[in-house]
Amino acid sequence: MIDPRRFDTVLSKIIKSEPGIKKVILVDRTGLTIAHVSKFSYVSVDVDGIGAIASAVFMASAEQGSNLTIGGLDIVTSEFDTGKIFASTCGRGILTIISDADVNIGMIRLLMRKANEELSSILDEFLAGRPSRATTVGGMPSATPEVRTSLEKDELEAALRELEKF
Repeated sequence: MIDPRRFDTVLSKIIKSEPGIKKVILVDRTGLTIAHVSKFSYVSVDVDGIGAIASAVFMASAEQGSNLTIGGLDIVTSEFDTGKIFASTCGRGILTIISDADVNIGMIRLLMRKANEELSSILDEFLAGRPSRATTVGGMPSATPEVRTSLEKDELEAALRELEKF
């Protein structure tokens, strides 16, 4: 499994790049949150819900463009009274940036393009389930997929036995 800090490093770089950025969320195309970073806020936000909605809006807009044969979708921008939400394709995922209303849109577009380049390869590795350099199972190195599968099966069976007790 890849180190999740790789996502955090890229997302943190984005959020620090522009003072108006409040949150950065990376989701897969089904809307499941992969990683997110936020600046300090007094307002509690359902990051998973926001990411899922942003993914759905992006995918619906992409489908519109496809049906109209006007090309691939670059960025979806939603503008509100006190903020903006940007969603952009990022390899096999969707990158979402939530910002203040007066954020520099050109800077956001640039940041999203740069992030796309950085995150696409990390996402491909993550979503493919390929291990990075050092893979461990239960703290021990795992040399083969068969070993991982066997251990995962044992763990699943143990969990099912625990459930049966209830």
